[in-house]
Amino acid sequence: MHSKMFSTLKRQYTLGYVTKDTLRGRVELYKTKPAKGITEAEYEEITGEAYDV
Repeated sequence: MHSKMFSTLKRQYTLGYVTKDTLRGRVELYKTKPAKGITEAEYEEITGEAYDV
C-alpha cells in the first residue's frame, strides 16, 4: 500500500508541477512526518530512478 501522498505527488510530478528535488524532500519528510511524505521505494516508482541519498 502506498503512503497518503503518493497519488497526489505522482500526478503532480507527471504534470510537471513538482521536481525530483521536491520528491527527494518528501522522502526526507516521510522520516519524521509519514503523512506528509513518500518512501524511497515510492520515489523510485514515481521517477523511474533509484533514490540516492
